[in-house]
Amino acid sequence: MNDFPKPEIVDANGVNLAIYEADGDAARARPPVILVHGWPEIAYSWKNQLPALARAGFRAIAVDLKGFGRSDAPADTSLYDIRHMTDDLAALLDALQLRSAIFCGHDWGGALVWPMAQLHPDRVEGVIGVCTPHRPPPPVAPIAILEKRHTDRHYIVRFQKDDGVEAILEADIEKFFRLMFRKPRWASPPDEIDNRVFDIVGRLRDGPPADPNEIALADADIAVFVEAYRRSGFRGGVNLYRNIDRNWEIMKARDPVISHPALWVGAGADIFLPPDGADTMEDIVPNVEKHVIPECGHWVMWEKPQALNDILVDWLLRQTRD
Repeated sequence: MNDFPKPEIVDANGVNLAIYEADGDAARARPPVILVHGWPEIAYSWKNQLPALARAGFRAIAVDLKGFGRSDAPADTSLYDIRHMTDDLAALLDALQLRSAIFCGHDWGGALVWPMAQLHPDRVEGVIGVCTPHRPPPPVAPIAILEKRHTDRHYIVRFQKDDGVEAILEADIEKFFRLMFRKPRWASPPDEIDNRVFDIVGRLRDGPPADPNEIALADADIAVFVEAYRRSGFRGGVNLYRNIDRNWEIMKARDPVISHPALWVGAGADIFLPPDGADTMEDIVPNVEKHVIPECGHWVMWEKPQALNDILVDWLLRQTRD
């Protein structure tokens, strides 16, 4: 994995989590930054951010979430709801003897770090969402909304069924990651997106391989993901999606307002989490600062690492200045 840090296995209240650390704050002058990946990712997704944060004087810790990479991957779906997943992050702080941290999440990681500030507010110094905005709960359960808008072929709807979807994803893991980790085909999301784009399961099973020129990651980096998922399988990650409606039940009565210092960084060409999803964030995150990286797709940490690093470091230094 090139110069990526070696894993340390930490017992977080009975859950073994793999962490990867770049420590640029020997004096412990600033809160640490916990980097939380999305799906289908692992801690290695922060390869380009860990050294940049350490050079800027931060202790940066990327974690393989439960179900991913070298961390424990229990099969029980209920262990992947928002309460359990945020409790894991709080337990990680305990295991590292940290009072609190700044939490930075991409994709599903963003969907965890915003609720982390609601469910464990005293453990959070600040929140950074990369692509993922914070939004109030919808009026009805989210899966029904997705199915109505995008049909039952949308991958999130399909993931709700325990009908062997993991076996389809695992049948050709390299093809899967080359299909997923592609650069955008447009400068900004079109007004209408063909629902077939979101039929990830069908495209993997029945469609052609991705064009090599469209892939956002180098072959060596793709190989790291392939190896990791050959070891862990896909069930843990899919279980996150199987808790979407459960998470809505847990969070729907909670005050959605997050008053912590916050940063949101969108990607101008992201079709999975389009930037306009953050248009009204200020209503419930009054201290948010927002940026959009133009001509960048969903895999912002790989597509535009320097632009993202510049935004992260600038914001972090301003938040932690003496």
